[in-house]
Amino acid sequence: MTRLGFLLDSDSCIGCHACTVACKSEHDVPLGVNRTWVKYIESGSFPNVSRHFSVMRCNQCDDAPCISICPTNALFRADNGVVDFNDDNCIGCKGCMNACPYDALYINPATNTAHKCNFCNHRIEDGLEPSCVVVCPTNAIKVADLDDPRNVATKIIAREDVAVRAPEQGTNPKVYYRGADQASLNPLRTAIANDGMIWADTTPDHPSVPPDSSGVVARTTYTTAHKMTWTVKVSGYLVTKAIAAGVMAIAALLVLLGHSGETAAVGVVPPMLAGFFLAVTGVLLVADLKQPGRFYYLITRGSWDSWLVKGAYVLAAFAAVTAAWWVAGIAEAPEALKVLSVPVVLGAAATAGYTALLFGQCEGRDLWQTPLLLPTLLAQAVTAGAASYSIVDLFVEVPAINAVRWAFLAGVCVTAALVALEATAKGTPHVEAAVQQMIKGAYRDRFWFGVLVGLVVPAAVLILALATDTGAPPVAAAGVAAIAGMWAYEDSFVRAGQSVPLS
Repeated sequence: MTRLGFLLDSDSCIGCHACTVACKSEHDVPLGVNRTWVKYIESGSFPNVSRHFSVMRCNQCDDAPCISICPTNALFRADNGVVDFNDDNCIGCKGCMNACPYDALYINPATNTAHKCNFCNHRIEDGLEPSCVVVCPTNAIKVADLDDPRNVATKIIAREDVAVRAPEQGTNPKVYYRGADQASLNPLRTAIANDGMIWADTTPDHPSVPPDSSGVVARTTYTTAHKMTWTVKVSGYLVTKAIAAGVMAIAALLVLLGHSGETAAVGVVPPMLAGFFLAVTGVLLVADLKQPGRFYYLITRGSWDSWLVKGAYVLAAFAAVTAAWWVAGIAEAPEALKVLSVPVVLGAAATAGYTALLFGQCEGRDLWQTPLLLPTLLAQAVTAGAASYSIVDLFVEVPAINAVRWAFLAGVCVTAALVALEATAKGTPHVEAAVQQMIKGAYRDRFWFGVLVGLVVPAAVLILALATDTGAPPVAAAGVAAIAGMWAYEDSFVRAGQSVPLS
């Protein structure tokens, strides 16, 4: 058995970038992206300053989260332990990029598929060393056969004080650093000064100062970063599927309250709304792929380890039960609606909540690992469904409208409590940095819009409406505000989770 890894000797590295250039040449890596690169940091104060070099790349993890989340087996483990990839299977979902705690993957602009260091496996198969090893002028990059105790690099790893990046993630990385400054391996301990970096300009992807700079001990002078992968489409998808799930859940509630005979408001309009927003959800998901023409690979080449695949089946099953509800509504079959109420509620909960498990596979994004995410998504679905029903009440008489309003208020209050817990949560340094970005940093405007417009305003309107039996228009306006605010909050949460540097 063979398990290949790297020993990167930072004491010997001179920062010449020969490894980066050789890698680009070997794999025809386009400009603007890298499979491997050299990070420079500087520590100390003039005149006692020093520069440290660390080579950054895929860590060939034994427990690789990028493989688990990949929906089409495009990322796989080779027989020698290397995490390799298959371009022909990749749909460009970018899940692997958020799953990787080392910022090692990128979307190749020439192929629109995910690439990374694959240990030059084509060379290994021919008995050759990786190109970076061959060109390194100081022998700072060594191949380690971790299952061969006679291997020189493996002996060094066994007997010397070596380090790995982000060991707390539990991925069992197989890239070891000897002599590396710990600040170089932990991006939260360095900052990019306001005067920029050498040979490069700072960008929004290179935050100049971490949200909590108390642990900063050095400055980064040369590095690279990848663009944020999940943005507006993912934020939108969280809202559209919440509406679809919530509308059907409220419809099931009305059936359980004895209103299954109200064909329009219970049997026909809700599944039409849900069907529309499920369709929008599908469009957003497919449009976010870098290879949208391959979306059907989720079915034909799907991996059951990935919640991207499981989620696709959840959405399909919910769409089927929603269609059955619509047929029962059109046929004016109240008994059928009663029978369908249970599968509809289960399908709505699964549709709203499975994203918590998907985000849980994104091990590089600590903010998304929160146990509060699942209850938050469920509470948001209730809020979105009742908000949508409040808007429908302008056009169709909704039975038991006060029950719908109570559900709306309950959803808003529970969501507000969960958001407050999230905003004050203490966790890993990555969690706290992301929370700071969300409530005080780059995404604070979205967050506070979501809180004020999406939670405070609807709550105030609903309390007044329930106390005074207010008509439909003000509550409908509160419904619009709740949905708009929900999108703003989701966008701040999605972006803040990706804002913390990983390399």
